[in-house]
Amino acid sequence: MGQKIGLPFETFEHGADIGVRGRGKTLNEAFENAARAMFSLMVEDIGAIMPKKTVHVSCASYDREGLLTAWLNALLAEASISGILFRDFTCSIEDTSATGTATGEPFDPSRHQAGVEVKGATFTELRVFEEGGIWTAQCVVDV
Repeated sequence: MGQKIGLPFETFEHGADIGVRGRGKTLNEAFENAARAMFSLMVEDIGAIMPKKTVHVSCASYDREGLLTAWLNALLAEASISGILFRDFTCSIEDTSATGTATGEPFDPSRHQAGVEVKGATFTELRVFEEGGIWTAQCVVDV
């Protein structure tokens, strides 16, 4: 029996910026939950976002850590281009490439209370590792 995950995603303080951390039983789940942590900063209640539209996202990098920042920045770019707040994610990682989906809806000021603006995922506090059967993917995002 594996270790319990605890909170699948969380944020942490880091100076003027904010850290995001996702955990999962697989590397894919850890990346999906890191995305949830990042988008939870952008709206007061990520659960209020309805799953109305799904977009496909793909990215690549030179290593697993770089892939996390590429994944998060690809999701931010897609959110900016499409004007959608995302809440649900799927991610499939193969070597140093990731493909997946992000599902959400356009920002609706009558139902969504804006959080902070996330400008980008950075290499600060960047770590992707497995310990005791639980994967963790984290970095600091520029806000």
